[in-house]
This record gives sequence, C-alpha cells and structure tokens, in this order.
Amino acid sequence: MTTDRCPPELAELLVQRGIDTPELAATFFRPSVAQLLDPFLMKDMDRAVERIEKALGDAERIMVYGDYDVDGTTAVALVHGFLRGLVRSKEDLFFHIPDRYAEGYGISTIGIDRAASLGVTVIIALDCGIKAHDKVEYARSLGIDMIICDHHLPDSTIPDACAVLDPKRPDCPYPFKELSGCGIGFKLMQALAAHNDIPFSELEPQLDLVAISTACDIVPVNGENRVLSHLGLQRLNSAQVRPGIQAMLNMTNFNRALTVTDLVFVIGPRINAAGRIEHGQQAVELLLSNDQKEADNIGLRIDANNSTRQGLDKETTEQALGMIATDPVLADAWSTVVYHPQWHKGVIGIVASRLIERHYRPTVVLTESNGKVSGSARSVKGFDLYEAITACSDLLHQYGGHTFAAGLTMDASNIPAFRERFERIVRERLDERLRCPEEEIDLELPLSRITEPFVRNVQRMAPFGPQNMRPVFLTRGVVDTGRARKVGEDHLKMSLRMAGTTGDGIDAIAFRMAHHLDLVRSGEPFSVLYAVEENHWQGRYMGVQLNIKDIKAGVEDVVDTAALFPESLQA
Repeated sequence: MTTDRCPPELAELLVQRGIDTPELAATFFRPSVAQLLDPFLMKDMDRAVERIEKALGDAERIMVYGDYDVDGTTAVALVHGFLRGLVRSKEDLFFHIPDRYAEGYGISTIGIDRAASLGVTVIIALDCGIKAHDKVEYARSLGIDMIICDHHLPDSTIPDACAVLDPKRPDCPYPFKELSGCGIGFKLMQALAAHNDIPFSELEPQLDLVAISTACDIVPVNGENRVLSHLGLQRLNSAQVRPGIQAMLNMTNFNRALTVTDLVFVIGPRINAAGRIEHGQQAVELLLSNDQKEADNIGLRIDANNSTRQGLDKETTEQALGMIATDPVLADAWSTVVYHPQWHKGVIGIVASRLIERHYRPTVVLTESNGKVSGSARSVKGFDLYEAITACSDLLHQYGGHTFAAGLTMDASNIPAFRERFERIVRERLDERLRCPEEEIDLELPLSRITEPFVRNVQRMAPFGPQNMRPVFLTRGVVDTGRARKVGEDHLKMSLRMAGTTGDGIDAIAFRMAHHLDLVRSGEPFSVLYAVEENHWQGRYMGVQLNIKDIKAGVEDVVDTAALFPESLQA
C-alpha cells in the first residue's frame, strides 16, 4: 500500500491511535453530526423525556440544578438555555447552583427547599446526584421528581429517582461511557428535540458549552467526545459566538481561533472563578446572557474574581510547598496530604495540581469549611485515586470523583489516620517506576521534517486531549543558532537547527526552562522533546514553532526516520 495520500509520519501517528484503515481515518478527520449516537440508547432516557414532556405540557415548574464548576455551570446554561424556548412561561423555569461554602458539592437540602418554595415539581440535576439517595427521597417527600444526569461512578445501588442518566451505571447500554456532565445534559436535550421533531440546527448553539466542559473536565477526547468537541469549537470560532464567551475573549484581547488549550487556560478558569470566589450563579448568568453589554459587565466581575483566585492560588501553593520542605515525613512520602484551616476552599483543587507539578505524587489538600474538613485530591498517571479514597471511606463523611480527581470531607480528628492510610495505599498500589513523570514520545524526527505542511497535518488531528494527546516528537543533536534568551520570568526562547547544518533555525519556546540557558548557549548539541504548533502574535501568523517539553544534554545519531513509518495507511 502506498502512502502518497498520507505522509508517513501522519500515518504512524494515526496507527498509534488505532486508526489503521482508510475508513477509520475518514471518520477521524471528518467529525460530523451523523456520528453522534442515538440518545435513547442511554438507560432511562425515555423516562426522562416523558417526565419533562409532562412538565412542559402541564406548565409545571422546572429547576435546572448543577455543580459550581465549569462542567456543572455549562451544563446548567445548556439545558436552561434550550428549555427556555420550550416552556410556556419563563416563570416556570429556574436554575440553581449550590453555594460552595454554604451548601457544598452536589445536591443540597438548601437547594431542594428553594425548589419547593418556588413550586418546582421537577429538578434536572446535572454533573451531580449519582450518590444522592437521601436527597432524592427528601425531594420526593416534598412532591418533587428528580432527573439525574451524571457522569461519575455510582455506588452499588442507583438512587431511586424518576430517571438516572449515567453511562457508567452498570446496566446502561450506551456505547460511549466518557461524556462530561454537560455532554449528558446535551444528550437529554438531543432526545427531547428528537421526540418533538425539533431540527438539530436548533441545538447547535449549545455545542460550544459541550466543548468547553469536555476540555475543562479532562475527559477523553475520542469517540463521541471528539465529535462534540469538534462541532463545539466550530461554533466557538464562528461569527455566532455567544456574548458571554465574547466578553471573556475581549478581556484577554484574544484574536485568533480558539483551541482546546485555550478553553482550558483562558475560558475555563474564568468560569470557575465565579464559584470559587463569589457564586457559580454568575457564570451561568454570563453564559445565558443574550446582550453583549450585560455580558461585558458580568464578565468584568468574573475577571476580577479570577485575579483574586490567582493571588490566593499563589499564596496557598507557597505555604503548602513550605510545609513539605520543612516536614521530613512529608518530604520523603510517596503521597502529599497537607492541611490548613484558613486556606480558601475555592483554590485547594488548583493547589493540589500545582503541588503535583513540583512533587509528582498523589496529592490531597485539605481546609476547614462549615465545621468540617473539606479536601480536593489529584492523582498521577497509573494511580486510581478514586479507589484509594474509597479504601479510606470509613474515615470520611462523603467523597466522589474519578481516577484522577476527587473531593472529600472528614472530621479534623481523622486527618492523621487518613494521612497514614492514604500513604500506605499509595506505597502498595503505585508502581515505583511511575513515581517520576514521563513524557511519551510519538515519533523521533530530524528538524528537516518539521515543515508547514507537516504542522498543518498534525493540527488536523485536533481537538487534542486524553486518548488523543497532542503528538510529542524527539529530535537529537540540535544546536541553537545564537538567539537563545530568557523571556518573561522563567521562559526560554530559542532558534534551533540540526548540529552540523547551516541556515535559519526553527523558533522554539520552552516554558519554565530558563535554567537550561547555559546549556543551550554552550554550542554543544543537545536533544529536545517538543510539540509542534503555529505561532500567532497579535493576530498575525508568525510561522512554525516548537513547544519544548524537555531538554537533555548529549548527542546521539538521528535515526533514519524513513524506516520508522510502515506503509500501513492510505487516507
């Protein structure tokens, strides 16, 4: 089989991802609405649609209820935004985001009581509820039916709600198990639209929110999620971007096409900041706004919250790192469990991620909230955090999450026992070889292969994320052309070419790697790991750029890359 229509490097990257036929390649490169799954394949979908239909027909009052993070707030904005076109009166539709500090995560008694006081008879719970057995019963006692749309792992039993939509429940035949909470909300609205013969075009304005949630909740970007992300990014980069998103882009002077990375680092933190600092309701109001001036005003407040969050994040991270440095037990541990009663609950999840950047090990950051100790946990590759926390469940009031991230609450008196047991579990279950971060290498290439057409081909593999990560390349024996310099606080800007060659180099940026400046300037060849990207500056295309992941001293012969690429794919 020839590879005339598919460059060998691209063919190898596709084969690594299990895309080894022309048909699979065509599907991969052309995500479309036709590839979306039938929502009625999901367990209880028919029951959920039937209950919503009854509520709409009888003019019952509906509350859309969701978590205060990006996934929850985008899910609420999506479902509320679509339903407001179907209800007889806007007075029959409400939304509720729990207060992080007064109510905590998930469905709360306070939220149910508010629904009852408003005359609500149906609650659609998004990104939460799969373990809310008692809350479902409490709502029923007040005459409220609950429809749960969650993507977290359930307990051994499922709440006795009117309908429970969760592909991870064991009896759910839905083929794709990794939708975000917002993605499940979208499938519910897709089913409702299909039941009422509403054209899919009327759902398309909500796809931007699914793309944001998929990116920020770090769910796999394959299967149906890849299709939803692709379609959502198309919407985000169209002239029909919603005012709330435009407001956030205006604040950052953003003037190029949005990528998954931008959703994670530009849009997501601002949406999250509302719930971390003030209230997640602001984020929903921003996303639902149809007026640009109103959206800009809400956006300014959320941007101020994000600035406050950044300050708290930095201060708390420094304090936590200080604890680790001054405590011999913590310094030598395989896990990190740190606690301070004064830390801001809204940033402890971010701080846990920051600590892993410095000390690569499963991490739990704890603070005091409403008389209890509340924590956020983050994991490393190869360690199932949810299973580890489940093994500590007798020490906890409640917990929830998945393999790489979780939340938990406990009594302060249980912190020492939790720290000891969590450490023991990590030592028992974490392979010692996985205690250091590893960057997986997709291909080894000489720099001569990094051309504009090559980069465009790699970009065609987007959107990137778990299960479809941006390819990482290795090139040995490179030198700087003499332009290496420190930029910003700790970054390194270079221009690289192969040792022994002449001519212009390829621009490269190495974030937080200014400590390699002497090596790069020495003139001695070195090796680099990198991703390829297009460099844009103030709206102008500046050419191809290497985004450096690692730099190592030393020289080895560059392999004959032609031997690496099997003629295995024609696309």
